Amino acid sequence: MAGSMAASPLRGGGLAVAVLLVGALALLQVARCDAAATCVGLAPARRRPEVVSIADFGGVGDGRTLNTWAFRKAVYRIQHQRRRGGTELRVPAGTWLTGSFNLTSHMTLFLARGAVLKATQDARGWPLVEPLPSYGRGRELPGARYASFINGNGLRDVVITGDKGVIDGQGEVWWNMWRQRTLQHTRPNLVEFMHSTGIHISNIVLKNSPFWNIHPVYCDNVVVTNMMILAPHDSPNTDGIDPDSSTNVCIEDSYISTGDDLVAIKSGWDEYGIAYGRPSSGITIRRVRGSSPFSGIAIGSEASGGVRDVLVEDCSIFNSGYGIHIKTNVGRGGYIRNVTVDNVRMSGVRSGVRIAGDVGDHPDGRFSQLAVPTVDAVRIRNVWGVGVQQPGSLEGIRNSPFTRICLSNVKLFGWRNGAAWRCRDVRGAALGVHPSPCAELATSFASAAGSCSY
Repeated sequence: MAGSMAASPLRGGGLAVAVLLVGALALLQVARCDAAATCVGLAPARRRPEVVSIADFGGVGDGRTLNTWAFRKAVYRIQHQRRRGGTELRVPAGTWLTGSFNLTSHMTLFLARGAVLKATQDARGWPLVEPLPSYGRGRELPGARYASFINGNGLRDVVITGDKGVIDGQGEVWWNMWRQRTLQHTRPNLVEFMHSTGIHISNIVLKNSPFWNIHPVYCDNVVVTNMMILAPHDSPNTDGIDPDSSTNVCIEDSYISTGDDLVAIKSGWDEYGIAYGRPSSGITIRRVRGSSPFSGIAIGSEASGGVRDVLVEDCSIFNSGYGIHIKTNVGRGGYIRNVTVDNVRMSGVRSGVRIAGDVGDHPDGRFSQLAVPTVDAVRIRNVWGVGVQQPGSLEGIRNSPFTRICLSNVKLFGWRNGAAWRCRDVRGAALGVHPSPCAELATSFASAAGSCSY
């Protein structure tokens, strides 16, 4: 190598240009590798050897005919014929009105381009299901809850995908019942899987969910990728994706604009979540962008079973309430730990980073004041924000401070003169933070006695 360099005709500035070019190519290669990072292999979209159409079961895509029976009949046939490798149920172009229906194992629901799967707005015939054991009651009202529009329980290897087809929850009737306080039970989610593994959701549009959009609960190996999830900003509680007491969840390359948190990691509610004891862990959120009047990326507040091992990276949050929001409360119990947020861009947000120990309501009066949650080992680094009204707040719980809260290279601009971080009952470190961090955080990682070396 040295000999070839000596023989090279490059001299002086030419050599410098060559070195810079090599360096630039190396950086480009690293960037390409980073851009290719993915975890979607947790639950691939398997090809099915058999394809059937909903029209084969009497479905009519005219936007008026109710197709609930056709969908249930098709799923029953797939479940009981058990074709080797599974079956794809194809929904052709058209508007397919239907009520709630279940999926089954080794099945793909495919929405063709121009297909719109539309939920009926007749709530009177909507089925009811038991409350989740880790919640003890419906999330909004005591007792049973409305079944999700598309749902599955105890399934394996299920795919919902398509060619930009649409699932429209027609949620306005439900939102109005919530606003008018005429709801009888907790509103339905758009898509929910329980006790299932190998769930893949991709390449479709979800819009106007009555309640949360995608809710995997007590699940393992879940992939949500290349999605668009839409709801008006004034639609109540229309969270985008809520992994709940689930492990190995991968959320990537999606756009979300809803009326509540874009992504919210949960694990049960107060004494019910503590008793159920199933954490959310191994959660990756990557290359997600979107807008919400509430939080971009949230953990909690229902996190009584624990949340650990979370990676959020390469995300973009704009026109939102909070950028990053970790939230819990006395009575929750559980823990939130080992969370990494890296390379997040924000614009037009009310508050950049909030970690709070006084957020969220309770299912009933039976929670224990002794169930104090812990928050530990949270890294937030390489965050850039413009148009940020208030940099953030880090406010733990009295006599139970949040520990190892570590900020590095966090630059937030746009706040008014005098705006500052609000901190109490928190320990950790800060390096390269603008505006200057609060006194509760050490001014350098070295002075934090290794608390941020984890």
